[in-house]
Amino acid sequence: MLSRAEKSDQILKEWEDEERKERRKRTILLWVKIILISIILIFGSLYYMRFVGTSGLNVREYRVVNSTLPPSFHGLKVIHFSDLHYNSTFSQKNLKILVKKINQLKPDIVVFTGDLTDKDSEITENDLKILVEQLNKIEARLGLYAVRGNHDYDTSNFDVVFTKTAFKILDNNYDFVYSKGTTPILITGFGSKLKKDFNPTQAFSFPIEGSFFTIALTHEPDTTTDILNTYPTQLILSGHSHNGQVRLPKIGAIYTVSGAKKYPNEHYKIDTSDLFVSGGLGTSGYKFRLFNRPSINLYRIVEK
Repeated sequence: MLSRAEKSDQILKEWEDEERKERRKRTILLWVKIILISIILIFGSLYYMRFVGTSGLNVREYRVVNSTLPPSFHGLKVIHFSDLHYNSTFSQKNLKILVKKINQLKPDIVVFTGDLTDKDSEITENDLKILVEQLNKIEARLGLYAVRGNHDYDTSNFDVVFTKTAFKILDNNYDFVYSKGTTPILITGFGSKLKKDFNPTQAFSFPIEGSFFTIALTHEPDTTTDILNTYPTQLILSGHSHNGQVRLPKIGAIYTVSGAKKYPNEHYKIDTSDLFVSGGLGTSGYKFRLFNRPSINLYRIVEK
């Protein structure tokens, strides 16, 4: 027969065992909750980045001030779109919305800075027909221009589409644009440096003497230094980086690609020149966007 002390010790031991079981149970329940919440957050975030972050169309509007702009071009409106990567997360429906929005903005000039399709996306003859049909609906008072992106060298899609549109292809080439006056502005474009088709000397080999307000179109923003070392250029428009595609507040791009290591974000002021990098419309590599919805840029260029 147990003594009173032994009974007391036994009761205490049973109580401690029960308490340990309760603590273990609470710990297991806590971890189950943490795991379930983590799974919900992870899948919720993936769903948002895949289906919400890649939808819609934002218009990023910028005022560009440069005293070298000829007076006849004061208030020039330029629409800049880039990186469709058609059939990635950018569909026929998105394309129609894009064309409608561009025309609603009534631009003077429209420019495209590369990657019409993606090397990993399947493109059919019907897709190419749709691209030609829709791009031919874009209206601009003074001109439409395009340059290739690195993905555009992997297939013939870029040539098949743009040679059937009013867009002028400016790979290592130039054009003079006039508006209500005798002093033009210069628009020049470059091929992809990643594909060894970047020739700034050729792009600036125009026969007219003098210095002109210049808009340069280049796919990879890190070519900016080469461009500025070749010819004084006031406005450089590029794509390629998608501004990181996945971004974090106050941090910006969390991943940068070759050709956009130095200049991945939206805007840089380099002495008296402005570099703008489009966030793009489609996706490449992974079909996600975060804090970076599909967008086009609208530049209003003024003398002062």
